[in-house]
Amino acid sequence: MTVCRWVSTTMRICAISVDLDEIQHYYGIHALDKVAAPPEALHAVYERGLARFVDFARGEQIPLTLFVVGADLARPENALTLSRAARAGHELGNHTFDHHYALSRLSESEVLAQIARCNDALEAATGVRPTGFRAPGYLMSDRVYAALGQCSMSYSSSVFPCPYYYAAKLAKISSLRLQGRTSQSIVDSPRVLGAPRGPYRVGQPYWQRGNGVLELPIQVTPTLRLPFFGTSLTLLGPRFGRRLAQGLEGVPFINLELHGVDLLDEHDHLGELAPHQFDLRISVERKWATLTAVVGELRRQGYAFVRLDEAARHLGI
Repeated sequence: MTVCRWVSTTMRICAISVDLDEIQHYYGIHALDKVAAPPEALHAVYERGLARFVDFARGEQIPLTLFVVGADLARPENALTLSRAARAGHELGNHTFDHHYALSRLSESEVLAQIARCNDALEAATGVRPTGFRAPGYLMSDRVYAALGQCSMSYSSSVFPCPYYYAAKLAKISSLRLQGRTSQSIVDSPRVLGAPRGPYRVGQPYWQRGNGVLELPIQVTPTLRLPFFGTSLTLLGPRFGRRLAQGLEGVPFINLELHGVDLLDEHDHLGELAPHQFDLRISVERKWATLTAVVGELRRQGYAFVRLDEAARHLGI
């Protein structure tokens, strides 16, 4: 695979990242008992989803940034798969050690440990020490950014200033609460919805500009701030996914965030989860077609595809 190692100052660039949240975390979001999950489903992201993404990237000749939960590296098969992906030119990023959705509410020492332990685990398992970070559930705080500075991370890609996603998440958590169930997911302060749409260095509070860590926000469209990420695209399908991509034409940097489940469906032993995770009802073939249409549209617009670490160096601000 050809990986772009240079970017001109006038070039439009797009980075595609994949959060490798394993199936247990979706059971937590939907307040389901993960113990009841079929054994074949527990490693679906690494055993099938990641392999499909690597194949997709190879076919499209694009590099990916893969955000890794450190605890998943205890499984040797996962470490081997990631090592191979890194050798193929993909970036490995830090997605914390345990994927605590409430990371932003942990103590300073706990936050630091979650980031540092993931860095150490990735380096020990793959030989790659990550420079980029993504928070579980896109939930950040000034404390987390301070810890990123202490860990010498080059960038974060965690802020998602999307009112539609925020409202949907809040509705889901509230609905479960009315049923007497508790989601592991939480919501951020609504003030984050006013954060910049494009790359910026964080201030205090972190949704304002300042001189801190470089933040590469999850992509939203201009003006309406519609979500441009895996879930919305796969639900829309190829035709409307392409149209959403057309609405980004001219944006200097596009940060397309996906999840491992975006190339899984209910036939990957996930039938029990599908009634709760609606995008699993969409076939892998249709999801693949959607991503192909979106990448094709962005390529037509003249975007070069880079890893997030390459984008961070180019967009250092």
